[in-house]
Amino acid sequence: MATTATEKHLLIGGEWVETGDWLEVRSPYSRDVVGRVAKAGADEARAAIDAAEKAMAEPLPAHKRAEILVKVAGALGRRHDEVARLISDEAGKPMKAARVEATRAMSTYTFAAVEARKLAGDVVPMDASQAGEGKFAFTLRQPIGVVGAISPFNFPLNLVAHKIAPALAAGCAVVLKPASQTPLSALLLAELETEAGLPPGWLNVLAGPASEIGDVLVEDGRVRAITFTGSSDVGWKLRERAARKKVNLELGNATPVIVHGDADLDEAADKLAANAFSFAGQSCISVQRIYIQKWVYDEFLSRFLPKVEELVVGDPADEETDVGPVVDEGARDRILSWIDEATKAGADLLVGGTLEGELIQPTVIANAGLDLKVCSEEIFGPVCVVNSYETLDEAIDAANGTRFGLQAGIFTADVRAALRAAHALEFGGVTVNEAPTFRADQMPYGGVKDSGNTREGPAYAVRELTDERVVVLQL
Repeated sequence: MATTATEKHLLIGGEWVETGDWLEVRSPYSRDVVGRVAKAGADEARAAIDAAEKAMAEPLPAHKRAEILVKVAGALGRRHDEVARLISDEAGKPMKAARVEATRAMSTYTFAAVEARKLAGDVVPMDASQAGEGKFAFTLRQPIGVVGAISPFNFPLNLVAHKIAPALAAGCAVVLKPASQTPLSALLLAELETEAGLPPGWLNVLAGPASEIGDVLVEDGRVRAITFTGSSDVGWKLRERAARKKVNLELGNATPVIVHGDADLDEAADKLAANAFSFAGQSCISVQRIYIQKWVYDEFLSRFLPKVEELVVGDPADEETDVGPVVDEGARDRILSWIDEATKAGADLLVGGTLEGELIQPTVIANAGLDLKVCSEEIFGPVCVVNSYETLDEAIDAANGTRFGLQAGIFTADVRAALRAAHALEFGGVTVNEAPTFRADQMPYGGVKDSGNTREGPAYAVRELTDERVVVLQL
């Protein structure tokens, strides 16, 4: 992997700030330093909130917010290859996936610009009750206030876009803490915001320890909302600590898919092989559990396993690579230990399970019970489990059998089976004849149970970041 180290400062109140302390950003593939970023702490976090509060004292009109968001989308398009390369360098994401992420970020900004222009309240039908006769009422959507945003490493550009763009569309200033492993894409996005004309203080970006920056975001009363994407355990603890704030959580999953006996097995095998291992499985909705109806189980595997074995494992900078590294050695060792736990408990290792150099091979495990971590917890690695079932109800019960509920899927030719699954699967989203890894950035995306409490997608996030105010006029 050929990379060039870059140096980035923090953005606070429109100024690029150097702190004298640095975070090194290393390639997950080569472990080479690809950049270093000024390291923030509690003082910088408080200064960023000061700047955000000051910015909101002079609100930006909706048309101006929309114009800025559109300009950022355009800049992402013009610098598409550069942006994709940066994602690949710092996250270890294969270039073919990094290019998709860069394109999706453009879409996220474009949809947010639309929402900025049409943000409005509703007319209340006052004469629907006797008390309302002679009165006219409507609602206003008011920005909730300063937003603290915390984003993960796995989509260092587009998940940051899903934090920043809807907040700005809603009229909220943002203090963003990107993942320490992948802050470069976030800071590039901040540069594009500044170049697009965003006034000082509306976006502030801090890289540094969550124990310092996160504590300030939780404790400072001027931060009215926190939006967090990451692990379930961390997210729910954050919500407990910030009980008086609005805390929007988009969390993990152990993503299940049902392959019913009447499904197009070639289509299912194609989509599931790609989506169980893209970016080494480091997605909240990476396919992790596949339930196949018993009488097509062997036939499905005969199509699926060869496609898994064909995946190219290697340098994410190579345009042909499908599966690169996981984020660090700790993640790699944890994933391997979960595979080992499953095989020792009697599960069958069908493909992979070992290292190719320092990279985990795409791994398929059969006959693993829900009590094993590879089924019950989010593995966040290039591993999926295949099990058989007899009845659809049995498959739905198994799919629902974890604490997670982000997205699930079913492959079937029977519309009744599809609708049965759509109603019975306890998830925020259900895909039919599509891998549940699918996400279009305008759709409502989020989970239930331990997988979260919000819906992202600009139209939905904007409403989450505004307060509704009712105005009543006596006629």
